[in-house]
Amino acid sequence: MKVYFAPRSRAVRTVWLLEEIGLQYELERFTLGQKEMRGPDYTRINPNGRVPTLIDGDITITESTAIAQYLGAKYAPSLVPGPDAANFAPYLQWLQYAEGMIMPPVNNYVVETVLLPPERRNPELAARAMKLINKALAAAEAHMEGRAYLADDFTVADTVTGHAVIVTRRFGADFSALPNLSAYADRLEARPAYKVAAAT
Repeated sequence: MKVYFAPRSRAVRTVWLLEEIGLQYELERFTLGQKEMRGPDYTRINPNGRVPTLIDGDITITESTAIAQYLGAKYAPSLVPGPDAANFAPYLQWLQYAEGMIMPPVNNYVVETVLLPPERRNPELAARAMKLINKALAAAEAHMEGRAYLADDFTVADTVTGHAVIVTRRFGADFSALPNLSAYADRLEARPAYKVAAAT
């Protein structure tokens, strides 16, 4: 199994889940923005030139949430509630929440505060993106009342949306009124598998 990886990217989710499952994997490392990510060797594997990419035998997957679903279903069914489980619907909801609600404004915020040269940045767009991030986090905060994890037990959803929560805190989202999410992020960051992924 091989993972195309860059630090501080969604690829951290993939390595985190692999570590949680205990699977062996090989890393092909990039740094974000590295020209080889857009070169022909890599775009033959991932036409978008993004990370992560997972290769498992003759299977190639290039979307981080799809990778998580694949790894969970194939290698860690204990981390994927079945359709008859009481937490199946919450699991699906919160598995998709990162890419549906949190990461789109995070992407916009990063563009306006990191990726664009200073003279092209738009503070109004950055502020609007952060407002949307905080709104998405407020809904997650309400959901986490009385819960340790998104679907009660630790599941694949926590490696996806939990990772998004950690990312927003590091980018400066206001966690002062989010005690449930603050405790949740602390809980995730304390997991040995997450520590390995974050240090990779």
